[in-house]
Amino acid sequence: MEAIPSASYSMTLRVEFPHQAGSLGRVLTAIGDAGGMIGAVDIVRMRQESSIRDITVNASDSDHGGRIVEAVDALDGVRVINISDRTFLMHLGGKIEVRSKMPVRTRDDLSMAYTPGVARVCRAIAEDRERAFNLTIKRNTVAVVSDGTAVLGLGDIGPEAAMPVMEGKAMLFREFAEVDAFPICLDTTDTEEIISSVKNLAPGFGGINLEDIAAPRCFEIENRLKEELDIPVFHDDQHGTAVVVLAALYNSLKIVDKSLEDLRVVVNGVGASGVACAKIMLAAGVKNIVGCDSRGIVHQGREGLDTSKGWYAENTNPEGITGTLSDAVRGADLFLGLSVPDVLTLEDVKTMAEDPIIFAMANPDPEIRPEIAVDASRIIATGRSDYPNQINNVLCFPGIFRGALEVRAREIDEPMKLAAAQAIAEVVPEEAVSEDYIIPSVFDERVAPAVADAVAEAAHKSGSARRSPEEREEGVKGAGLGMTST
Repeated sequence: MEAIPSASYSMTLRVEFPHQAGSLGRVLTAIGDAGGMIGAVDIVRMRQESSIRDITVNASDSDHGGRIVEAVDALDGVRVINISDRTFLMHLGGKIEVRSKMPVRTRDDLSMAYTPGVARVCRAIAEDRERAFNLTIKRNTVAVVSDGTAVLGLGDIGPEAAMPVMEGKAMLFREFAEVDAFPICLDTTDTEEIISSVKNLAPGFGGINLEDIAAPRCFEIENRLKEELDIPVFHDDQHGTAVVVLAALYNSLKIVDKSLEDLRVVVNGVGASGVACAKIMLAAGVKNIVGCDSRGIVHQGREGLDTSKGWYAENTNPEGITGTLSDAVRGADLFLGLSVPDVLTLEDVKTMAEDPIIFAMANPDPEIRPEIAVDASRIIATGRSDYPNQINNVLCFPGIFRGALEVRAREIDEPMKLAAAQAIAEVVPEEAVSEDYIIPSVFDERVAPAVADAVAEAAHKSGSARRSPEEREEGVKGAGLGMTST
């Protein structure tokens, strides 16, 4: 099945054609016949003999874009002057920048922002290092750290190639939760070097967001950093995915009228996110989870189990079943795919329990296309934006760090994650929950504040917070005078 054209493969064609009736229609028809989705059409220049227009077109992939250009260029009297890839244009010079919060225009400004006045602030922090949270960017800054070994669906592409993704992550922190984030891509895949690098960088940040680090190293890196740092460390590929999956599940169960305790869940893909999803579902009350990989069901006694699969063997599959994915999904209530495209068949779905729930999250191509599963399942969600029910980590990480930073949390613990999932689910009013609306839009402005509030409250209850609810509400008192504790 052909992919749908999208803005991720958007281009602007600058086209010259004869200035006569029907010429533009021929160009647009050629684009449509080639499968392109036409957006804006703008006049660049009108001449007596010819017209030049910029035509925005969405394609399904790079090869499809090339075929669209060839179709236009093949028309008599028509010439494609230039092709601009709109995605590449968006990334020119990077997507983020650092700006000053106040101007420095006078000697007085300079003497307070820098020397000699800054020395007083430095001494205050030296006497009480906690004051760095209020007197530096540390209070609102997150490091987005990657080694480039597990990027999106691209795999091990290295730190330089990972930078656009980490920049994008930093953008989302700022846009959705007003958190300042900075991409840090490390030129090492050594576990100890990564841990050491992050620890050495930590004084300048209020939190660490680990991103796109391959399993199983990601488990040790996160666990060690959580033990050795006193600021939140959050591996979004694991826990962000898990939180949003649980939020979607909460609302799905309202539709199918089933309980967490009675669910039978199959997770296909038992890497970093698969482990985190299983852990959060177990913490929420699910009792029966079965994990599968390319060799079938993970169970105790199976040879060749690595860190994540070993955990699955020890903590899931209570009935000890064996076999293939098809065997696992028979009678299951929820299929959660965190794996590869097209591994779940329509026949598999038909063997699931009544009102089956399908979360097929492989990107860009899911484990089963919604078009295929729609008649055999009750609820379908994917990781894609062009289908209903997009399960996207951006619903989680901006708000969860916003809340953690505001209460100066030491960590992001399990109660904070569960609270975040519940908050995301509750953004969708109960009366509005439906088969194609189990999760809020990533652009819903209510999400990040709701998550931040829930996470902050959970941090207070669990003891992770270092600031009281009153301090969170009132903010810092007297920090500028250097006279009161912070």
